Amino acid sequence: MQLPAHGLPTEELLDQLRANRHDDADWRSGRLFSLVYHPDSPELEDVLAAVSREYLAENALNPFRFPSLARLEQETADMVADLLHGTAGPGGLTSGGTESILVAVYVARAVARERGIARAKIVTGITVHPAFAKACHLLDVEQVRVGIDPVTKRLLVEELRAAVDDRTILLVASAPNYPYGVIDPVTEVAAIAEEHGILCHVDACLGGLLLPFWERIGEPVPPWDFRVSGVTSISADIHKYGYSFKGASVLIHRERALYEKQWWFDDGAWGGGLYGSPTPAGTRPAPPIAGAWAALTSLGEDGYVRLAEKVRDTRNALLQGISAIEGLRVTVDPDLSVFEVGSDDVDMDAVADALQEKGWYPDRQPGGLHLMLSPYHARITDELLAVLTEAVAQVRGGRTSDARPATYGATLETS
Repeated sequence: MQLPAHGLPTEELLDQLRANRHDDADWRSGRLFSLVYHPDSPELEDVLAAVSREYLAENALNPFRFPSLARLEQETADMVADLLHGTAGPGGLTSGGTESILVAVYVARAVARERGIARAKIVTGITVHPAFAKACHLLDVEQVRVGIDPVTKRLLVEELRAAVDDRTILLVASAPNYPYGVIDPVTEVAAIAEEHGILCHVDACLGGLLLPFWERIGEPVPPWDFRVSGVTSISADIHKYGYSFKGASVLIHRERALYEKQWWFDDGAWGGGLYGSPTPAGTRPAPPIAGAWAALTSLGEDGYVRLAEKVRDTRNALLQGISAIEGLRVTVDPDLSVFEVGSDDVDMDAVADALQEKGWYPDRQPGGLHLMLSPYHARITDELLAVLTEAVAQVRGGRTSDARPATYGATLETS
């Protein structure tokens, strides 16, 4: 495609834009189970659209020019810190969970260098998000991944303990992990970190804005946040169960001294004056910051409790319905609203193919299908169970798989 010689009229441009979406997954109908967190709230959508327009052009790079953005960012981080039983001040926003994780590893590397550790090492479970591997690759930090319990799918604490050595600077626990939706034993991981005088990060990018309200509605939640001694930082995505638009995550530290280590400054020797940034990004778009603040303040505690109840009830209905489909099983009882559906005798790739033909898009994992539930899914529970039952029947009747890969992120296509 080449730049058009003449600009297109708005309606023609929008027509082209809409036509280009013909093969996008239909998330608005609740047929997508990751990537989009559908709150089933036209009112919130209108609020976010209006807020985005209010801050269409502002740039968060310079808080002296746009102090309102600095205030919104700090208020947003402080609201989340309060939910996580942290303190106001030592935290801020990033563009998403991957950036929050990258910055958390960057801070750990900075601490390691202060202690004379030439090449830092972190220890995680094998189910930790791949963003940690990416961060270690970019920052030249070693990652050691320990195994998980074959039944509970939580990291093995004694393997983690054995992996700690004098180069280890950071231990990581997931709350919950993505593949199975279970929370690692944070209390035990943090205790090992305290014992060795090192950092402990809780990756709650997925659960950080749902777990506080999960607890409020009476669901069992093991200790995972700053109430656990030894936890030094937590990442939580507001654009997931906080229901803001992409991309808005927070990285909250227990102490301000750790937050200060994530800042980078140039003293002005380049000729343009002092330059500083708390994240890898320089220019930072304003709408995600304002949108995160707006989602939190628009919904409030009662709104998040209401949505958590809807997600919980939907999860329970699906778990019960799936258990009634012959041959299917949930890999492990989830701590939250994320789980894997597998089978001992049904080809789950073939089941996924049949679902996709009908316009349903559960994620594929090596162990089965991955479902991550949003409030809107309450509307389609019965329909999903019906098409899932039909898909299993097709496979039992002889349908085979197209052998599509299990993917979560981007893939490279080769000819």
